[in-house]
Amino acid sequence: MRDTSKSTRQPWLLSSPSVALFLGLLVVPLALTAILSFNVFDAMMGTQDSYTFGNYLEILTDSYYYELFLRTALMAGGVTVLCILLGVPETIILSRMGPRYQGIFFVMILGPLLISVVVRTLGWSIMLGREGLINQSLTSLGLIGEPLQLMYSMTGVVIVLTHVMLPFMVIAVWTTLQKLDAQVADAARSLGAGSWTTFRRVILPQLLPGILSGSIIVFTLSASAFATPALIGGRRLKVVTTSIYDEFLHSMNWPLGAAIAVLLLIAIVAVVMGSNRYIERKFKQVFT
Repeated sequence: MRDTSKSTRQPWLLSSPSVALFLGLLVVPLALTAILSFNVFDAMMGTQDSYTFGNYLEILTDSYYYELFLRTALMAGGVTVLCILLGVPETIILSRMGPRYQGIFFVMILGPLLISVVVRTLGWSIMLGREGLINQSLTSLGLIGEPLQLMYSMTGVVIVLTHVMLPFMVIAVWTTLQKLDAQVADAARSLGAGSWTTFRRVILPQLLPGILSGSIIVFTLSASAFATPALIGGRRLKVVTTSIYDEFLHSMNWPLGAAIAVLLLIAIVAVVMGSNRYIERKFKQVFT
């Protein structure tokens, strides 16, 4: 007779290492951060054992933090839109290349992921400087009269983050693109549909899951990015992650920094879930 209790326990035993890793590296640190966010902070005595909602009240009643969250949302949203506009056509062109060139360009696209984020960002800081390659090239071509202020600006941060996040969009769209049936597009063209109509009514709806998943990845990573805003934006351009860093290491106000981090997590989850449902519902209305 088959031992049903053993067969029931086996999946749990097999998944227990990954569950323990998930709890130890994600759930427990998040729980400790959430608890820390309620601790009382005293400028003379440091973090106290008593608890309060004061840290959250300070954030929610100060317009400075609203500006930080809005700036972070605009930054992440801008990077996401640019990654969609660049990544989707790039992936479609890549899929139509021959195997030899496809491999070469795939390595070029995924190259930023193979380089340390600090090294990559420092390289961009050299290019974006007033005497950097970009300003020198634009000046020599006569497109600008004086160097652009790309360093320590939101424009520079968005450019660098787009370069960093673009591979994630390409990978997500590429995965969906490999599941497409080319005969469906051929059938649409044979029935008289033009190239734009075929793309809009046939190809794009099938690419939508990849675009949505790529957008979620790009938005989340951009909103929580620290190295690029810190090095490219500098002290002049504050976002939520650099504010958390300042509270932990400069002001030593760990509870306030933890409260900002918790609110950032909640905001990212809310925006991602809300936008995902809205876009899916909107595209269903358009393409049905």
